[in-house]
Amino acid sequence: MSLLTLTSDIGNQDYLAAAIKGQLLQIDPGFTIIDITHQISPFNYPQAAYICRNAIRHFPEFTFHLVMVNLFEQKPDQLILAFHQNQYILCADNGLLGMILEERPEMVIGLPCDKMAIRSTLYCAGVFGNAIAAISRGERLTSIGEPDVVYLEKNPLKPLLSDTWIEGQIIYIDNFENVIVNITREQFEAQRKGRRFSIVFKRDEVIEKISETYADVPEGEKLALFNSAGYLEIAINKGNAAGLFGLQGYLEQAQNAYLQNRLFYQTVKILFA
Repeated sequence: MSLLTLTSDIGNQDYLAAAIKGQLLQIDPGFTIIDITHQISPFNYPQAAYICRNAIRHFPEFTFHLVMVNLFEQKPDQLILAFHQNQYILCADNGLLGMILEERPEMVIGLPCDKMAIRSTLYCAGVFGNAIAAISRGERLTSIGEPDVVYLEKNPLKPLLSDTWIEGQIIYIDNFENVIVNITREQFEAQRKGRRFSIVFKRDEVIEKISETYADVPEGEKLALFNSAGYLEIAINKGNAAGLFGLQGYLEQAQNAYLQNRLFYQTVKILFA
């Protein structure tokens, strides 16, 4: 029995997420399918990479991760299957793979698309499912597609670094409107070098300590902590930081007509002294 995870940007408003699972189960009724999320914001590669990267690392070895995000940035001639650190990742050839892994995968296989087929979301699910079924039967990776294929690479979104500061981008707003920034604890400590610091956002909002939990500050007060994935998070104890401070991910503002008419902020800066 193969364990599959499913991540997409298709939402849960219609039949498609269920139809993808049905398509996969037709290929092999023994598949065990786990949803990560279907709520990835459209075209938001940094958000998709953050969610996938930090979910994938908690799954058992040799899990298959189907990342069905922005499948049709261009008409797909191939889909890709990567094997890295004993995990399989299957996704479109759209640059997202490298952003998830933040390094080159150990092996990449090109899964060709039938030029005569209508290349829909369900067609892509079928290509992925057939590849997984073949691997589960014991077929070699190199026999199910083109080994060492050339694929599109995009650079992961990294914070800007200076000796006296580090500036990060907001990459995700969670369900509680806590704000996640692309600065890890390791990056923060390496840049800090034991110095005092000020976390600055929205021009004049400042935080000068790292909390361990939300309860470290009184209700309604702002705080900064490193979340369970190890990323910097700006929050309000029992409040919504994103809404109160006008914070948005860098792509979310451009896609929301309402937000285009209001002031918003997308970066968080840490100053060292």
